[in-house]
Amino acid sequence: MGRWEVPVALTIAGVDSGGGAGIAADLKTFAALGVHGTLAVTALTAQNTYSVVGVHEVPPDFVELQIRAIWEDMGVDAAKTGMLSSSQIVRAVARAVRSYGFSLVVDPVMVAKSGARLLAEEAVEALKGELIPLAKVVTPNRFEAEVLAGMRVESLEDAERAAKRIAE
Repeated sequence: MGRWEVPVALTIAGVDSGGGAGIAADLKTFAALGVHGTLAVTALTAQNTYSVVGVHEVPPDFVELQIRAIWEDMGVDAAKTGMLSSSQIVRAVARAVRSYGFSLVVDPVMVAKSGARLLAEEAVEALKGELIPLAKVVTPNRFEAEVLAGMRVESLEDAERAAKRIAE
């Protein structure tokens, strides 16, 4: 455990103005589990339950600075990613994880439920090559698994094959 009496979890993700996903949802989950939740904002979204109408990215250096500020004060027992938006942000997060060595869960958020793109096409390779190899756990949904594994996932057997490909 870090320097606090309760575990410190860090969410590195976007702010969903509708409150149903991203940092808002992660902090609610952390609190329900008795974990002190901290955050590094990667992007602000203007969204509601049916659409994303705008995305404003945080500069990658500032994402990294937020992570460092938490690490230096409280430590980080574990972190999870959500919306990372661009390859530059993916690389900034990967640098921080390598620097501080905390356990990482990667939720490879690519598309909102409404269909809006939340990870740039060009960022998928950075995610696959730089961040996923640092993760203890990767939690793609079916469609994210298809992109990461480069195959269709239509059965449990496909899901198992995709998981092996992603892990490799």
